Amino acid sequence: MIAYIGQGFVLAGLLCAAAGSVAGFGAGAMRSATGWAWARGLALGFSACMVLANLTMVYALLIHDFSVRYVAQVGSLVSPAYITIVSLWSSLEGSILFWGFILGIYVAAATLLNGDKNPSTMPWATGVWLAVGTFFCFLLAGPANAFLPAPSPVPLDGPGPNPLLQNHVLMIIHPPMLYLGYVGMTIPFGIAAGALFAGRLEASQIAPLRRWLLVAWGFLTVGITLGGWWAYEVLGWGGYWAWDPVENASLLPWLTATAALHAAMLPQRRAALKGWTVTLVLASFLLTLLGTFMTRSGVFNSVHSFSQSDIGPTILAFLSICLVFSVALLALRIDKLEGEGAVTTVVSRETAFLLNNLLFVALTFTVLIGTTFPLIAEAIRDVKLSVGEPYFNRMAVPIGVSILFLMGVGPALPWGQASTERLRTQLVPPLVVGALVVGVGLGAGLRDFWPLATLGCGGFSVWVTVREMVAPVRAQVAANRAGGLGSAFGAAVASNHRRIGGYVVHLGIITMIISIAMSSAYSVDAELRLAKGECAAFEEYQLCYEQARTEQEAHRSLQIADIRLTRGDSSSIVSPALVTYPSMGTPIGAPDVRTTPGYDLYVSLMSVTPEGVGLHVYQKPLIVWIWIGAGLAALGTLFSLTPLRWLQGGRAVSAEAAVAASK
Repeated sequence: MIAYIGQGFVLAGLLCAAAGSVAGFGAGAMRSATGWAWARGLALGFSACMVLANLTMVYALLIHDFSVRYVAQVGSLVSPAYITIVSLWSSLEGSILFWGFILGIYVAAATLLNGDKNPSTMPWATGVWLAVGTFFCFLLAGPANAFLPAPSPVPLDGPGPNPLLQNHVLMIIHPPMLYLGYVGMTIPFGIAAGALFAGRLEASQIAPLRRWLLVAWGFLTVGITLGGWWAYEVLGWGGYWAWDPVENASLLPWLTATAALHAAMLPQRRAALKGWTVTLVLASFLLTLLGTFMTRSGVFNSVHSFSQSDIGPTILAFLSICLVFSVALLALRIDKLEGEGAVTTVVSRETAFLLNNLLFVALTFTVLIGTTFPLIAEAIRDVKLSVGEPYFNRMAVPIGVSILFLMGVGPALPWGQASTERLRTQLVPPLVVGALVVGVGLGAGLRDFWPLATLGCGGFSVWVTVREMVAPVRAQVAANRAGGLGSAFGAAVASNHRRIGGYVVHLGIITMIISIAMSSAYSVDAELRLAKGECAAFEEYQLCYEQARTEQEAHRSLQIADIRLTRGDSSSIVSPALVTYPSMGTPIGAPDVRTTPGYDLYVSLMSVTPEGVGLHVYQKPLIVWIWIGAGLAALGTLFSLTPLRWLQGGRAVSAEAAVAASK
């Protein structure tokens, strides 16, 4: 019965999405208020059906209804309840169902928050959103049907979800964050397509475009970082990024979305690069579809991907349709965008943003070519090739350092032509700071060029970022002290919250880049084999093998090695483990990581035998600052998205009114 109820919700969602897409396109073409009302109603109907379908599956998982085939594939009587719930997205069909849930939430939010704003473009946008919804409902009703009945006889128990999903709490959080980023790209994609259909991209349309793009970008940033953190904490190899094809698949839309967020400032400020902005937005969505294909087709071998499936060709066909649609729409309508300006000054913030965009696009192509070339070569010439980490590092590091430098140059330059005196005032102090940071690095013994260049560019960009973040707040506080210092400061922060949030994001990204550079260049490691009671030295530590023990839990068993870690007069026990699940014969590592502000000591258990243990020990500098930087980026994104009236105690006031009120 549950299977039929779930299928009913999916089919109803398919009907709402298909009809709503037709209504949206019809309303846009005929400027019909009635059609627009129907499109919005059907969009909400689609969203409700997706939510109900997912709740139905969660209920089936919780009551262990093994008559539903998906429950029989991923459910287990011994799995904890929270693992049972998250098994919703642990396998292919459930992940597509969860994708539909996220898309439904986004479509409902965008529909309700938009209301009757931008009636010339939003019907088109709604039609595009629901066309995407139609495709995913088609998948759920056909090749990725999660509600098929289980074959007879109905099993009494199941194997449980993928053990990798159960082995660390980050895998409970990481997939939803990544889905929120991937699926969220649908909303700006629809708005950009609507602008092209309508032939206009005004400030009132750029604001929601950039806001929804920032929402998706923020979730994607968190999702990618959590994925790296999970790989670091679980896989036992001491790393967090290996240029794996599926890792790259999530990075590609992040790169183009980052470029689009910067490009979208130019139409607002200078009525320039509107066509370029919408092109980047469309590309970001297409790259999420490419990532979906790479993850779910089985053509790429990755620890992050799902197994071989039949939906790969279907997703590839949809990607092809969306690509043709986007290219045709750009070719036919890009010249219709009104008020197209141009970047005419060489030394200006506009030019810096344009260079920033070009570097992001260059990095996107670098990663895309390195990721897909082996597959293309095998398909055309039947030759197996491998493009590994050396290629990506050699190509990506110079571009990344250049982007880091421009993160300081862009904010330091004014809009429009800069005078020589202004350039000297704005650029000389941060350049001096960057040089001093390089000097500190040299004094600390660093000699490699790219890490030193990263430190110098990072110091330069941090100085500019902090200066530009606090300057307008300080000026407004100084001008409005009569109303009280606290009141003036609060009003100044509130009126500049988008600017401050953006610069906090910059600080987070700069922190991450520096941490990645240092941890990659100056990591040390050693493999140790210790008999019971034996000790070995590693850097400033002494590691002594004390004992091995086994712990049995309801759904897994753990083989643990207790290692005494001694440094100077202090000692403690680290306990790396090998975890075995019934459905997976190969044990999964569970390293023990000791984190300090300066470095991580990472102890991974490789083997346990009667003769002793095999360990892989790493010392990796500044790792924790990667996660701290990502947290800063997430907080900055959230602060930028916070409505001004919330920061003003619920009063819907403009930034200017907020400043005036503090006087």
